Amino acid sequence: MTVPTITLNDQTSIPQFGLGVWQVPPAEAEAVVSQGLELGYRHIDTAQMYQNEEGVGAALAAAGLGRDEVYVTTKLNNGFHEAARAKDSLARSLEKLRLDRVDLFLIHWPLPTQYDGDFSATWEALVELREQGLTTSIGVSNFQPDHLDTIVRATGVVPAVNQIEVHPFFTNEAARAATIGHGARVEAWSPLGKGAFADPLIASIANKHGKSPAQVTLRWHLDRGDIIFPKSTHRERLAENLDVFDFALSPDEVDAIATLDQGEQGRTGPNPDVFDWIPA
Repeated sequence: MTVPTITLNDQTSIPQFGLGVWQVPPAEAEAVVSQGLELGYRHIDTAQMYQNEEGVGAALAAAGLGRDEVYVTTKLNNGFHEAARAKDSLARSLEKLRLDRVDLFLIHWPLPTQYDGDFSATWEALVELREQGLTTSIGVSNFQPDHLDTIVRATGVVPAVNQIEVHPFFTNEAARAATIGHGARVEAWSPLGKGAFADPLIASIANKHGKSPAQVTLRWHLDRGDIIFPKSTHRERLAENLDVFDFALSPDEVDAIATLDQGEQGRTGPNPDVFDWIPA
């Protein structure tokens, strides 16, 4: 099993498939990530907001892998958008992760109704953090088309990735198109959505390929070029999710699954245009 890599616009590469740890309890993160690394995962996606960076760091340290063998992403918490706080927060993340740099650091949410709507200043802070060598690549998460336009126009720096909600029931095509149009890559969070396991169309395609509906949905993302990192706390599911590199969907199957899109009705997470939560 070989996970393909994707070259980003800063000429670094990222594994197209990884392990996400959103909603993995801090007490379970070390065990889950350790299992993932044992199974062959080499891309771990965490965030300051998840409060499990310490567990991720412990698993990375225990694995005994070389630093360049594992790709690690973390994300800026919503309360740290000011430049000084962004830098301090990344320093704390590195301590928890037991790393001297992360591979990718993202603005987790644009928060257009907070900080006087100045997420470009936050983006400038990430550019500085990259220049200081604390992160190899920088990107954004949950940025809408106009958010992307704003930061690129203000700084001239295009994010390496935009991590957005994408799954068969919310294909988020406007944000995907804007991301790709700027030369950034799409990372799809919540890649399975809610309902892929029971959808008749996905089930019929899965039966044809001798795979599970979850595996077909993950393969759909890969065939469309998305970077994904499904989450699970169970070893069997971790192994099943990773077992998607011995088949491919036909173009017709990829297109058919895309017809399941429900537009905004299919969105499961907050709308980035109005989401304004800052943790206490």
